Amino acid sequence: MSVSVSSLWFMVLFSFVLSYGEASHQIYRNLESIPSSSSQDQPYRTGYHFQPPKNWMNGPMIYKGLYHLFYQYNPYGAVWGNIVWAHSTSKDLINWVPHPIAIFPSQPSDINGCWSGSATLIPMGKDIVPHILYTGINKANQQVQNLALPKNLSDPYLIEWVKVPQNPLMAPTSANQINASSFRDPTTAWRVRGEWRVIIGNKKNRRGKAILYRSKDFTTWAEAKHPLHSSPKTGMWECPDFYPVSTSSQVGLDTSFVGKGTKHILKVSLDDKKHDYYYIGNYIPKNDTFIPDGETIESVPGLRYDYGKYYASKTFYDSVKHARILWGWVNESSSTADDIKKGWSGIQAIPRTVWLDKSGKQVIQWPIQEVEELRGENPSITMGPDLESGSRIEITRITSAQADVEAVFGISDFKMAEAFDPSWTDPQLLCSQKGTTVKGGLGPFGLLVLASDKLEEYTAVFFRVFKSQEKYVVLLCSDQSRSSLNGDNDKTTYGAFVDVDPIDHSVVESFGGLGKAVITARVYPTLAIGDKAHLYAFNYGSETVTINRLYAWSMKNAKLH
Repeated sequence: MSVSVSSLWFMVLFSFVLSYGEASHQIYRNLESIPSSSSQDQPYRTGYHFQPPKNWMNGPMIYKGLYHLFYQYNPYGAVWGNIVWAHSTSKDLINWVPHPIAIFPSQPSDINGCWSGSATLIPMGKDIVPHILYTGINKANQQVQNLALPKNLSDPYLIEWVKVPQNPLMAPTSANQINASSFRDPTTAWRVRGEWRVIIGNKKNRRGKAILYRSKDFTTWAEAKHPLHSSPKTGMWECPDFYPVSTSSQVGLDTSFVGKGTKHILKVSLDDKKHDYYYIGNYIPKNDTFIPDGETIESVPGLRYDYGKYYASKTFYDSVKHARILWGWVNESSSTADDIKKGWSGIQAIPRTVWLDKSGKQVIQWPIQEVEELRGENPSITMGPDLESGSRIEITRITSAQADVEAVFGISDFKMAEAFDPSWTDPQLLCSQKGTTVKGGLGPFGLLVLASDKLEEYTAVFFRVFKSQEKYVVLLCSDQSRSSLNGDNDKTTYGAFVDVDPIDHSVVESFGGLGKAVITARVYPTLAIGDKAHLYAFNYGSETVTINRLYAWSMKNAKLH
């Protein structure tokens, strides 16, 4: 099929602050209790991404009008270890108030740590009772599943939690042969035909599994004969997530919803790859199986929420907005030694609304609308200028170190688009090979963010357009190779192919691609800090690109702690 395109638009939304934002269980026994330095007045702390005041962090829910974020936290150091459940609440998912630690080691079933888990809201009489299932590490260092309930249901802040005496509710035994060192991260439960279901991440040898359990009372659980799904050679499935999506609407669905016009999303965090992958398919309640659409987990690595630093993500159903909200953890690019010096490690990415694309082939993600409330009143507006080959223009009148940018780039002549080689299947590798300084036909063009005055440091986020036999191929890159003069930082370049479907043969809006591709990065410049950070639009390709419109806002700080 050939497509005649006279003009193509690319819309990309950039939200960044000076430092962009695994359930990684690498324990630093010699470091996990080293006191951290003060985190006050540090240039790399974010202005509106959620992060703890100090130390290391990693299930959200809404209850009585308040959003609750529970997160893994080391109160004694900026590395992974001594894990408890910290707790903050918010009225808008942007401004947060911290509370005392919610869950901490106190029973034989969690005496060595309280790891990841999820909250489920259960109707009980006239009340809705939050139930938290979480992984505990017992005296034998086995991973087991425990239950905690709020002590006072009339308290909307849910300050105190009580663990049930029956803990652990699910555990490895000689009979079930579950790997006791790879049995963690229970999901939000869903209810079908009078029984609750929950899946737990697991691996046996190299086969990743979503082990399924059922219960009628949420206390007595029985393992199903088969997992919800599994896949060979994928390693440990951490932080699984399973939820329904509408095939015809952006409206979110309750986790227990099963019916016509729905698909299900199975997300797994692959411990081996440190990335989140998701699969779209059909859930069969009769036998509790999940069948991925078309290509299966066995034949392809799956789709990714984010092609940068983004892991251990979790969704929840917002019953007030009728939306599915996605949270994800952004780990650091700095060294462990630098994390300890900073006094903290890890942030939460901006919450995103997710829904199924009308094609049914991927989910769409977009920052929650509340983020826009942090925008300054007077945006910098750029409309119409052409970016000729090798040119760049500075975007001024904003705080470039903490900004929100919406940019639409237009191309009218595609004759010089580079030919796309079918062997280019790895977008991250392609972005590394064809970085910011490699001139192409159509691209690279985009933004240089967190740039120093003389461009000794910058992070480039850009597009390249290629022509294959049947369509155009759009590559979205985030190039951190020049992001900092600090040689100890991770400066990986990330990339994603954007699924561009021309609309009316002329317009396509591409968080690149109207939320079809997302890349999150963490950068630590040494020069481009505060008022010394600059923002540029650039075109280093051979063909002219037009800035159809570019809006840039300085972002106000959120109340984070």
